[in-house]
Amino acid sequence: MKIAILGYGKMGHEVEQIALLRGHEVPYRIDTDQEWEDNKEGIAQCDVVIEFSTPATALNNIAKCFDLNVPIVVGTTGWYDHLEQVRDRCESEGQSLFFAPNFSIGMNFLFKLNKEMAHFAQQYDYQLDITETHHIHKLDKPSGTAVKLAQDILKYNENYDTWALTDNVECPSSNDKVLKINAIREGEVFGIHEVKALSECDEITLRHEAFSRKGFATGAVIAAEFLHDKTGIYTMNDIIK
Repeated sequence: MKIAILGYGKMGHEVEQIALLRGHEVPYRIDTDQEWEDNKEGIAQCDVVIEFSTPATALNNIAKCFDLNVPIVVGTTGWYDHLEQVRDRCESEGQSLFFAPNFSIGMNFLFKLNKEMAHFAQQYDYQLDITETHHIHKLDKPSGTAVKLAQDILKYNENYDTWALTDNVECPSSNDKVLKINAIREGEVFGIHEVKALSECDEITLRHEAFSRKGFATGAVIAAEFLHDKTGIYTMNDIIK
């Protein structure tokens, strides 16, 4: 496939390496609006765009790809408040979008375990909280991955009505309906996510730590391969299952 990279930072460089190793071409690496304008006609001939930019630019990047009728894989988080309007346009125009809060295969396995633990925690009166740690350059807080974990807990555990970002999380009391997320920004941490279940008797922790960007980049390229020749909206669930 011909893959254009939109957002040529550290993740963009990693995606390029994985794409080339898997036999794809990367004719365009776009990092500015001017580069997009200068190469727009060529990008329109690509099979897919892989996007890792910023929460402030992701929504516009999706729209630009839709304007060119080019499938797009979005690794940026922090724009999901606009997901429904993106979904409406994607479906009404027959566009192609793949998005995920986390492209790591291992993290998507933990998403499955998190749903099981959420149900277990309600049944056996465990209190839950989430802690995520990332490098100091990450702009959204909490991470999209942490939000996904929280949303799944709310879906599978009726003890919680909503989630809230807080510092120095301690497990809430049994009558606290707010699921707490502690977001830490330090050093160059690639990503650590923990879901803790605490009872009077013991503690259970689900933990995933990324050692590099390679797992995210590999998942994004696999998503691009999956999206080829498809229309509609897809997530990692469509690959994992």
